[in-house]
Amino acid sequence: MEFLIRVLILVACFFPAVVECRVRHYKFNVVMRNVTHLCSSKPIVTINGHFPGPTLYAREGDTVLVKVVNHVKYNVSIHWHGVRQLRTGWADGPAYITQCPIRDGANVAVPYPFPKPNKEVVVILGEWWKSDTEAVINEALKSGVAPNVSDAHTINGHPGPLSNCSSQGGFTLSVESGKTYMLRIINAALNEELFFKIAGHKLTVVEVDATYVKPFKIDTIVIAPGQTTNAIVTANQGSGKYMVAASPFMDSPIAVDNMTATATLHYSGTLANSRTTFASPTPQNATPIANKFVDSLRRINPCPTCKAGNGSRVVADINNVTFVMPTTALLQAHYFNIKGVFTTDFPGNPLFAFNYTGSPPANLQTTNGTKVYRLSYNSTVQLVLQDTGIIAPENHPVHLHGFNFFAVGKGLGNFNPKTDPKKFNLVDPVERNTIGVPSGGWVAIRFLADNPGVWFMHCHLEVHTTWGLKMAFLVDNGKGPNESLLPPPSDLPKC
Repeated sequence: MEFLIRVLILVACFFPAVVECRVRHYKFNVVMRNVTHLCSSKPIVTINGHFPGPTLYAREGDTVLVKVVNHVKYNVSIHWHGVRQLRTGWADGPAYITQCPIRDGANVAVPYPFPKPNKEVVVILGEWWKSDTEAVINEALKSGVAPNVSDAHTINGHPGPLSNCSSQGGFTLSVESGKTYMLRIINAALNEELFFKIAGHKLTVVEVDATYVKPFKIDTIVIAPGQTTNAIVTANQGSGKYMVAASPFMDSPIAVDNMTATATLHYSGTLANSRTTFASPTPQNATPIANKFVDSLRRINPCPTCKAGNGSRVVADINNVTFVMPTTALLQAHYFNIKGVFTTDFPGNPLFAFNYTGSPPANLQTTNGTKVYRLSYNSTVQLVLQDTGIIAPENHPVHLHGFNFFAVGKGLGNFNPKTDPKKFNLVDPVERNTIGVPSGGWVAIRFLADNPGVWFMHCHLEVHTTWGLKMAFLVDNGKGPNESLLPPPSDLPKC
């Protein structure tokens, strides 16, 4: 079983005109550490013994080298959200897609390049199981049913003081009246979308998935696993203590952890025993609140590449193919021309049509295979992701590696290729790398295939990825070395 370690990259660009690019070196020791939550302790995988993990700082144009040393018994890989690995897919991270996992005792250097409120604060939302998570997923794989839901949600590693374990507190965000704070919010949960809000305060959303958006104020944001949102909160309430809350969003009849994680926004000068202003609870099935946030997202600049081009391709759902993970990394098989690892016959459209959001057919004719979809370099791709009513409609946060895309349209029911494109936003669609496919609906995205290599696309609900809700795009080289995949590094892990 592979662990996917998620690490936040903070981009600090204060004086770009006078600061030279530099190489920044970091070291990640992947180690076990005992952590106590919900009145019980267990060993968990950590980076450098910290939970949550460390923050890396860099400026646009820097090169970051991270040496990862695996000291645990599990295979490990590192993937960076919000950082495009341009022609360097070897460092993208997903095990058996772009590289073999980093085994116990092995190490690898991970390079990449990349592009002021009063203070910036990292806010990591997560889930916590009392049980060993390896045992939870192994039992689910053995039984063929969904894994047990988590026992609590967390904010920066803490469930909060409202859990049944009163001896443990929660994360405190200390603020000074009149100052502004950028919250870099990450959903690192495995299986659940989350609402996030702060009692008595508006959030000004300025960025999602490492791309700027037109700023807007809102009470509550919704964030899917794998997504990031930067929001500014102004400490404009004078004094006091205010609840920060993270609670689940699920508008389908599917079991979720219904515990609300809490933290405290604490104004300087406020006594510790002062009363806390509580946040009104957000209903678990509050689809209008989720839609209000999603529909407010707009790209800050006009989109120059959203117009349909020749050779646009339409793909719906995962098209009856359950993805089988290989034992040789796809990118290595592609680069070294290793036969028998994958095929390039992933279907570009559903193999047979039915009422996707209605009653499903008796036989779905699902096949298993390690299939990729081949794209020519620089081709314009339109991808329609369609939810289905099989078992139950459900919101799927889909993450595309290697590219940012533009979310040009969404709707409920079945996508209509004749009428729905007329309503696409081709002017200022939000730019993301992870998008929520609405329950019982669809989203349409467009991207330019300008990054050669093999790129993973998968549902960011860990349970769905485990079940095979994933595929990969193979983007061919263009013309010349600047449009071609770079050679692999010398320390690329071996399978």
